[in-house]
Amino acid sequence: MPTDTLRVAVAGAGAAGTLAAARLLDTAARTGRRTVVDLVDPAPHTGRGLAYGTDDPRHLLNVPAGRMSARPDAAGDFVRWLSARTGHEADPGAYVPRALFGDYLAADLDRSAAAARDAATVRRHHDRVLAVEQLPDGVRLRLRTGATLDADAVILALGNLEPATAWLPPGLARSPRFVADPWRPGALADIPADQDVLLVGTGLTMCDTARTLAAPGRTVHAVSRHGLLPQPHAAPGAAAAPPARPGGRSPLTAPHDLTGLKRLVRHRAALHRRLHGDWRPAVDELRPHIPLLWQQLPPSDRQRFLATELREWEVHRHRLPPATDRALTAARQSGLLTVRAAEVTGADTADDGRTVTVRLSDGRSLTVGAVVNCTGTESRVGQLADPLVRGLLASGTAAPGPHGLGFDTASDGRLLAAGGRPAAPVWTLGQLRRGNLWETTAIPEIRVQAGELATRILTRTPAPAPV
Repeated sequence: MPTDTLRVAVAGAGAAGTLAAARLLDTAARTGRRTVVDLVDPAPHTGRGLAYGTDDPRHLLNVPAGRMSARPDAAGDFVRWLSARTGHEADPGAYVPRALFGDYLAADLDRSAAAARDAATVRRHHDRVLAVEQLPDGVRLRLRTGATLDADAVILALGNLEPATAWLPPGLARSPRFVADPWRPGALADIPADQDVLLVGTGLTMCDTARTLAAPGRTVHAVSRHGLLPQPHAAPGAAAAPPARPGGRSPLTAPHDLTGLKRLVRHRAALHRRLHGDWRPAVDELRPHIPLLWQQLPPSDRQRFLATELREWEVHRHRLPPATDRALTAARQSGLLTVRAAEVTGADTADDGRTVTVRLSDGRSLTVGAVVNCTGTESRVGQLADPLVRGLLASGTAAPGPHGLGFDTASDGRLLAAGGRPAAPVWTLGQLRRGNLWETTAIPEIRVQAGELATRILTRTPAPAPV
């Protein structure tokens, strides 16, 4: 390649990595900056990752299609793509199968690559990044196959990492009837059809897993510490709250403490319920301000939120598609699904390995054909076994973010090195910025971060000097 070509590696080709690669190509086309993007991920598909890798059509986006554009400046882009794909006009208010959005992200990357072909190239590597080493003039990526890639800058788009397992009792961790990750391809295929199932966790992952597993002749039991299910989105056709009027009270005027913030949220929820019959707009109006509000809270209040308020916030913030809510309600009413507040305290696998008896904190015991971990992914990087994450921490290239969540990053997403050392040319987006931003795991935030990173790297990273 020409010696003045900027080389950018993207580790991860799920939603975040695909968005980052596409926006790098767009920025290269706009600026004329000669660029090669190396997109590295072992998955056979680009764009799907954990979130959009499911092929079960019952697993729906939990946001209407009209709010799921890959491009911040083109609000209806996903709906237009859906219309072209299906041959009929798509409904912006529809909650469509998640796999479709993964296909759309891959198509968006192809579109960007075609538009940027005179300035930039994307190269797809079906491999895994195991280490990132800083060089005097960039970085070197070591891949699982033994190959290496040199780059001027790296974007870590690792998405959702390994499942959280801190809750596991030893007897269950070693059981062949334990499913650590329900999103792993084929993970649910070997669960006996004639046996009940226990799902640990009652969030969005549980809701999708229950839809897959609930069937006549089997009861799906779901437990979590609080036993709370996500709230549903408003039913289609419900009256929406009008946009905020200029000069109206901004959430940013909230007191910079958790008590005052909770008071404000309750006030706004009551106001919207009184004026519009729905509390949901109060959460939605607060969402764009969450990173700043999070940063304004004292560390002790942030820790208190994580310990005492987190689940209450999550069930209102991360909501269910109406169809999923209806299906789960029907399953509970028919006895196919039970949801209770309880924790797993112990487990014993039968001698024949076909069942496991699980003891719960409420005194009950359940004998089931499988226990499925639906507690979500581990956000505390110090708890992860991933060799890339562990290597970055061990070398000091990265440091844990506030409260151990994700990596510590600068305002532009660049990793802050441990001990005040100079930062390597390594950036991240999405889940790995959670400690600094909190609200950073959904497409509306990630697509903005992807565009900002592309501009930051391509316009401020010096080009290699021609030889």
